[in-house]
Amino acid sequence: MRAVEDAVGVKIPDTARIMRNLLHGAQFQHDHIVHFYHLHALDWVDIVSSLSADPKKTATLSENVSNAPWGGSTYYKNVQQRLQTFVDSGQLGPFNNAYWGHPAYKLPPEANLMASAHYIEALRLQAKAARMHAIFGAKNPHLQSLVVGGITSVKDLTPDRIAEFLYLTKETQDFVNNVYIPDLLAVASFYKEWGAIGGTTNFLAWGDLPLSDKEPESLYMPRGVIMKRNLGGVKMAKQEKVTEHVARAWYEKGSPKHPYKGETKPIRKDPKYRPDGGKYSWFKAPRYDGEPCEVGPLARVLVAYAKGHKDIKAVVDSTLKKLGIPVTALFSTLGRTAARGLETVAIGNAMQGWVMDLVKNVKDGNTKTYQPWKMPDKATGLGLNDVARGALGHWIEIENKKIKNYQYVVPSTWNLGPRCEKGKLGPVEEALIGTPIADPKRPIEVLRTVHSFDPCVACGVHIIDPDSNQVYKIKVL
Repeated sequence: MRAVEDAVGVKIPDTARIMRNLLHGAQFQHDHIVHFYHLHALDWVDIVSSLSADPKKTATLSENVSNAPWGGSTYYKNVQQRLQTFVDSGQLGPFNNAYWGHPAYKLPPEANLMASAHYIEALRLQAKAARMHAIFGAKNPHLQSLVVGGITSVKDLTPDRIAEFLYLTKETQDFVNNVYIPDLLAVASFYKEWGAIGGTTNFLAWGDLPLSDKEPESLYMPRGVIMKRNLGGVKMAKQEKVTEHVARAWYEKGSPKHPYKGETKPIRKDPKYRPDGGKYSWFKAPRYDGEPCEVGPLARVLVAYAKGHKDIKAVVDSTLKKLGIPVTALFSTLGRTAARGLETVAIGNAMQGWVMDLVKNVKDGNTKTYQPWKMPDKATGLGLNDVARGALGHWIEIENKKIKNYQYVVPSTWNLGPRCEKGKLGPVEEALIGTPIADPKRPIEVLRTVHSFDPCVACGVHIIDPDSNQVYKIKVL
């Protein structure tokens, strides 16, 4: 939508901007909770170990580290019994695929039981958080109300709907402040060495959540690029410096291209990995000014921190002080995981004010949510924003009122892309170098770093055989 809006020259109404920000903020609240508990926590938490925990000691631990609305020895005993039932049945369900008992796990049984209980509670909470999208967006995911020119949910601007949204975002934020962040700090305190593992060098954020129609100046999460970990040298990120390389990917040979000139031409003959073949990925290799860049929560938090963002700086400095670690520890797997939680705090808090802005607009009669527009014969446009996984850019070229070319560079392409034609490693490749492995047959340490990027290969690569229409399935060994 932003790419087309840029191409056709339409500015959306202020109320539409606020509603979009609320929906986008809700995505951050929902996605980051799901990632921490359901996609990443089991890299650090040994579920089976929790079966040997003392529920009374777990209750005491929970009271000391969090303000969860549930607890007590009876509560944790019930959770432990439910987990035992899973184990005894031989069907671990969502806990089935993991390296239980691995020597790299460091949490004591009581901490594992507490985290396991919160994993279950987070399942309930994320379902409520997803309802925020239903209020103004009809469903989650793939919102139905967002259109070029604004948003279609003007009929939802009622006191009841707005109050329901506010209630849900407050309930979600209470979980973030009272459970998510305390759990994050508790887990991090046992894995401080990961503040020196899994780091990268360069960071890019397009930024998002505009507070006016002036972008990028008004973005709540600012736009910027940091090279060589130089926080003092943060600069404005410019989309003109983006290119995509295909030298190491299964695409037809070509020179690095800016997305406006981008091509997606998969090779048709025998796309297989060969040790001496040079190509090993369906991802292109995005580069900013010729350099690989990490994108995502850590990049956004670093850019905001470097620019003196008062909300981000406050939560980062407080967390570093509580853990007793230097700011340099942010350049790591631990920093990446922490950044995801810290920006959830900042964005969730800001959303409370945005709801009040929406209420004021409605009271003032400012309920316009759509601006009409006309399709030009010829135009180009781009849309830059930051989704939960990281920097997202769309570029469109229109000719004869139709799409002539459309390219997008998504977060997982930035993070998981292969080497470029100059041999420079992609961010995940760089992050894995030097990772200590206790058991090569059970490389949980690798999973910790890879999962910290929240990879989504399906988001970044869509390959269909042009002859047979067959979808390729690539097994990563």
